[in-house]
Amino acid sequence: MGNIESTRTDDREKSPSSQKTGKRKSPSKSKSGAGSRKLSRGSVEMSYHTYPVTQDYRISRKVLGVGINGKVVECEHRITGEKYALKVLRDIPKARREVDLHYMASGHPNIVEIVDVYENSYNNVQCLLVVMESMKGGELFNRIQERGQQAFTEREAAGIMFEVCSAVAHLHKMNIAHRDIKPENLLYVDNSTNARLKLTDFGFAKRTDDSEPLGLATACYTPYYCAPEVLGAEKYDKSCDLWSIGVVMYILLCGYPPFFSQHGLPMSPGMKAKIKSGQYSFPSPEWDCVSEAAKDLIKKLLKTDAAERITIEQTMHHKWITHYQKVPDTPLFTSSVLVDQKAQWGEMQDEMEKTLASMRVGNENMQIKSLAESNNRLLKKRKQKAAEETIQEAN
Repeated sequence: MGNIESTRTDDREKSPSSQKTGKRKSPSKSKSGAGSRKLSRGSVEMSYHTYPVTQDYRISRKVLGVGINGKVVECEHRITGEKYALKVLRDIPKARREVDLHYMASGHPNIVEIVDVYENSYNNVQCLLVVMESMKGGELFNRIQERGQQAFTEREAAGIMFEVCSAVAHLHKMNIAHRDIKPENLLYVDNSTNARLKLTDFGFAKRTDDSEPLGLATACYTPYYCAPEVLGAEKYDKSCDLWSIGVVMYILLCGYPPFFSQHGLPMSPGMKAKIKSGQYSFPSPEWDCVSEAAKDLIKKLLKTDAAERITIEQTMHHKWITHYQKVPDTPLFTSSVLVDQKAQWGEMQDEMEKTLASMRVGNENMQIKSLAESNNRLLKKRKQKAAEETIQEAN
């Protein structure tokens, strides 16, 4: 992984790992080799370490993922042998904000935990190296795809959305907007049946201010999951996270997104118009088996007017979320549709990752492949149905 150097030469022999003990000290309690900058989470504080991360961890070449602002690789603690995820960020104010907000929020059971942070020089570039818990269970939709013929039910979908909403409720209570809620940022702790789902990647996260509720002016987003107000010039607030929750919930219940391009164009004017006007439907047969309570919540989440959109507190009190264990255990089309569209989802995610950093309001040159590209059988079926309905109306 290149040469990683300390930011202070006198810290090289002072890492917690160099102390002769079999028990690893908590970063917040380590007094040796720590930088002056501190991270706070309630009463818990953690200092940025300034000695090389390699004194505490063995760094693998195994890439676990690529976030908005940096690559994530696997690492192993030298004393305990426990494996973690290591994110490498260029040390700039935006990266500091990402780390600060992520650590501030990471005490929640549905948010990926930050373990250590290091200020190191990597290939002569000043970097932040963030050690996080390793999410061995993988991404949300990959896990559903891997089920094959095993049915995915509405009750399971409700349980997943309860965890997602719990994480967002925690953030909003702290006046933090995540601004990039999407399936790729929802990861499982392990492969067990009852594994916990956690939210990660705070690269677009930002503090909001109650005295200025429309306080987010920078348009950072992933188009398929962004709210209408993000596509315009007006400011937007935490409610954009609720729109993203609505899109994720929609996909979870059927296997495809509510908005897509009819012309195979990347983020076409037509798709923008659909998002802005809230044009979506609940097509048959995928939605025939979904409860009215679920559809009701989606309608409240996908309101185009942010002022009319349901809040995270109201979402948590909606009966489909509050009583998720009593939601009908009805089999959904989701797993089969996701398997059918596996290649298309991979393409779309890859293109999103390439363009996230450069997305801004008014950018008409976004290069994101739509679901209409490739041989998308589901989309063809939906188009055919729409054409048949048009013919019937004409007759």
